[in-house]
Amino acid sequence: VLSTERMRAIAVDPVTRMATVQPGLLNAEVKAAAAAHGLWYPPDPASFEICSIGGNAATNAGGLCCVKYGVTADYILGAEVVLADGRAVRVGGPRLKDVAGLSMLDLFVGSEGTLGVITELTLRLLPAPPPPRTVVAWFDDTEGAAAAVQQIASRIRPSMLEYMDRIAVNAVEDVLGAGLHRDAAALVVARSDDQHPDGAEIAVMLDALTAHGAREAFEAPDPEAGERFAHARRIAIPAVERLGPLLLEDVGVSLPRFGELVAGVEAIARDRDVTIAFIAHAGDGNTHPLVVCDPADPARNERARLAYGEIMDLAIRLGGTITGEHGVGRLKRPWLAAQIGDDLLDISLRVKRALDPDGILNPGTIFAADDTAPTRRGQSA
Repeated sequence: VLSTERMRAIAVDPVTRMATVQPGLLNAEVKAAAAAHGLWYPPDPASFEICSIGGNAATNAGGLCCVKYGVTADYILGAEVVLADGRAVRVGGPRLKDVAGLSMLDLFVGSEGTLGVITELTLRLLPAPPPPRTVVAWFDDTEGAAAAVQQIASRIRPSMLEYMDRIAVNAVEDVLGAGLHRDAAALVVARSDDQHPDGAEIAVMLDALTAHGAREAFEAPDPEAGERFAHARRIAIPAVERLGPLLLEDVGVSLPRFGELVAGVEAIARDRDVTIAFIAHAGDGNTHPLVVCDPADPARNERARLAYGEIMDLAIRLGGTITGEHGVGRLKRPWLAAQIGDDLLDISLRVKRALDPDGILNPGTIFAADDTAPTRRGQSA
């Protein structure tokens, strides 16, 4: 096993608004170092306090604010990558504009460690934003919540637009005891960091939420109150995990299909008689259906496994993706060809073989290990 957890150097340049970091740093540590200079590193996975910046780059992680500010790749200007043959190469660099040669940087970011090992990153930083204003809405039906999300995203660019269903809300309430509405079908948490004095974005949010039947829609009275709802969303996955081991989905669809995905997952849960909590970075259609397993019940585990596959199939049918930010890994690999097609999968394998001819980098991830083994390549040559 190769670990980069001890590679923790960081240097922030406030003049160029860039940071040079090593992969073992936590996302939260990069944020803190930037904040010390009045700057901000936007990508914010819900696990930002415990996930590494190198892992974020390897999966092109997103987060709660990516609906407005984008994902990890949008903030990586350059990287040092060690290849399978031991060469260390630099791709990109501390330049805001650079079109020299092929964009190799985009090849490595999101490659899940299958093409090289990232040992350094050059990150773009932004000026620190003002404190956001938070809007909260409770719904008695998921259809109305999904429609409200779509209307909000079509009219403004909120800095957060998140969704949780009843199962997720109850799991979080079990942990926090924060007075969340256990009987609601869905919770929507939205934020705006637009500082226009008329609060136009807040009005758009509240109008959309109310128009689509929110039982209750309100602006949090202060940033601290708003953060409590954001925190509730961030801890949803570990909270649901208390119900049992999870098959964690990461499917995404275009916003017009978001409601269909929500309804489809609910139908799969009913048909398979399994528990599926549904949370989402709803503003960009990236969702996390959480399929709950039970180690003591093999029959339930089999139903959960089937439900997991049906959700993947559903996302593909809706023109979506099997993974919006967590990566293909091993679990989602069987559905990759169905999404991208055989031709693109073949091209991807050729790139993998060119950069890792012996198949030593994260074998079995994205690609089946047999497809990247030297003997298999020799047979197909």
